[in-house]
Amino acid sequence: MIIVKSAEEVAIMRQCGRILAHILDILRMETRAGIRTERFNVLMAEESEKRGGRPSFKGYRGFPANLCVSVNDEIVHGIPGERVLREGDIVSLDAGVFYNGFHTDAAITVGVGNISQQARDLISAAESSLTAGIAQAKCSARVGDVSRAIQECVESRGFSVVREYTGHGVGRELHEEPAVPNFGLGKGPLLRKGMTLAIEPMVNASGWRTKLAPNQWTVLTADGSLSAHFEHTVAVMDEGAEVLT
Repeated sequence: MIIVKSAEEVAIMRQCGRILAHILDILRMETRAGIRTERFNVLMAEESEKRGGRPSFKGYRGFPANLCVSVNDEIVHGIPGERVLREGDIVSLDAGVFYNGFHTDAAITVGVGNISQQARDLISAAESSLTAGIAQAKCSARVGDVSRAIQECVESRGFSVVREYTGHGVGRELHEEPAVPNFGLGKGPLLRKGMTLAIEPMVNASGWRTKLAPNQWTVLTADGSLSAHFEHTVAVMDEGAEVLT
């Protein structure tokens, strides 16, 4: 069931989103060659607790970490651990915070030191496609208008959007209806004031197909190409989408 939030519920999610945005800023500043990805896992727990929240991902459907850290050809659901970041890597940091009964969800992709031109272009395309999708998240538009804007932005730059994994509604549950695909033809449910969505383009440098790592969590590009991921939680409002994260 698609859930429409009250003004009071959106206000709580707004505060939850500010907490998550601040934590992601901290993680971005920590991203450098030589650190283990477990560092992000520790910081996510510490910074959430400081602000009265907790990581949304830990234990969700059995996920073993506080956030997802996906490097290079890893698209989503990378598990932080002993891997050491190296100059030229790109790393997606995907996190959620639970605060006062509500979740928000957001992701960024960060280059480690001097990255390739392809990596820079890929990150730019993914971030721009998120902006394009958010611009379509307005009352009386359809979910598919968001999807089409993302796909058109990505493909116009020569990259591809992942099709097996999508954005989603978010709020009292980490994943709610509706699904928000990153490709489409302008169809799907109508957007209404008070709907809160996690819009999250996942963009591959080459083909859109994916494969699952042996750990049964991490999703990789099937062809080994780089991938970038950006996400915001937004609220659909009369004047357009309000970014909460």
